[in-house]
Amino acid sequence: MMKTRLLGTLEVSALGVGCMGMSHATGAPMDLDEAAAVLRAAVEEGYIFFDTAKNYGFAGDPHHNEKILGRAFEGIRD
Repeated sequence: MMKTRLLGTLEVSALGVGCMGMSHATGAPMDLDEAAAVLRAAVEEGYIFFDTAKNYGFAGDPHHNEKILGRAFEGIRD
């Protein structure tokens, strides 16, 4: 079971997933479906803390990172 921590008043997993490399700074962006599958697998392992930012996109698709998270959590987010 994943341990949790308080981040202010929000309970998050003690370990987080950094999402920058899925769409920014490490070469070509990941395919949306492939990246979403990675994030869904992380959720299955107990991760509930995902680090993203609006500047993790790129010129051709500035919201690529948000699209990944949206696709990954569709149907399981509240």
